[in-house]
Amino acid sequence: MMDLLGGGAEIVMLNLARGFAEQGLKVDLVLVKAEGAYLSQIPAKVRVIKLESPRLLKSIPDLADYLKKEQPAVLISALEDTNMVALWARQLAGVSTKVMVTVHNNLSREAQNATQLKRKFTPQFVKWFYPWADWVVAVSQGVADNLIDIGLPSEKIKVIYNPIVTPELNEKLRESLDHPWFLPDQPPVILGVGRLEKQKNFATLLRAFAKVRQHYPVRLMILGEGSERYHLESLVQKLEIAEDVVFPGFVGNPYAYMKQAALLVLSSSWEGFGNVLVEAMAAGTPVVSTDCESGPAEILANGQYGRLVAVGDSEDMAKAIATTLEDSQNEELLKQRANEFSLKKALIQYKELLQYNNNP
Repeated sequence: MMDLLGGGAEIVMLNLARGFAEQGLKVDLVLVKAEGAYLSQIPAKVRVIKLESPRLLKSIPDLADYLKKEQPAVLISALEDTNMVALWARQLAGVSTKVMVTVHNNLSREAQNATQLKRKFTPQFVKWFYPWADWVVAVSQGVADNLIDIGLPSEKIKVIYNPIVTPELNEKLRESLDHPWFLPDQPPVILGVGRLEKQKNFATLLRAFAKVRQHYPVRLMILGEGSERYHLESLVQKLEIAEDVVFPGFVGNPYAYMKQAALLVLSSSWEGFGNVLVEAMAAGTPVVSTDCESGPAEILANGQYGRLVAVGDSEDMAKAIATTLEDSQNEELLKQRANEFSLKKALIQYKELLQYNNNP
């Protein structure tokens, strides 16, 4: 249960839906609203159920009616608002459907930095209502540890890393890219990918890039859209780097850009996992990341597969970017590490969890 407004959790749910359907399971994709950038990526074998509720809370009766009518064995949801709706709808429906909620972010960090009042209270809601779930899946050990700190029992939580590497991803990595910055005679391109929001902290990346640019002929491209665009574009002007920075907005295939980039940088202040790190590594592209809570240190094995830098430290980030650009990279090693976060491996873990619960 979800919408498809373009984010890492949405991609994860689509990958799982595709994977389960290809294994012969009947899969319904229940959408609060049938809108978003990823609608075109819904697999043909997956049936779409559109609740089309004007507000999320009003979708609870509709979802309860769906559960009573269809009696699915399991309902899997993602992100906190839809997780709550899934749990409340199951209670209202009074059905035997089991509910798995998946947690894709460090909820305490998110609450600390929230501007919406309801987001500030998310950890408390999680503590009250997530015990109703049959399973709570955290996408990294760091997220799991945070859930335990919030007050959930550890035995309720299972860590399953995001299913990022798929046959579809590998196909998209091979697609051609028509952009003048990636012609053979052009300077190397540093890439950032993510929503232009406070969490992603692209301001630190811009400041780091300005320092690197003083010593190297490089360019910076940041893919994504969001409320911080004006602030970031203003910072670009202030740093006097406008001729070498571009914000193309949301693109349908960011993986082709990752394949052509010299380096991908994740600059987030906090994360749940850090999908873009795995996606770039699957392309054989080196990465630099903040050592934020939670996920990047786990993906990069504490710096073995990419440099980790302090959150918000543009000087540290600039040094890591420069050193990585100078180093020769083992593409195959990066690809092998990325394959640890494959859909195939995640499906095995999800199915083992479901079977264990049904056959203790």
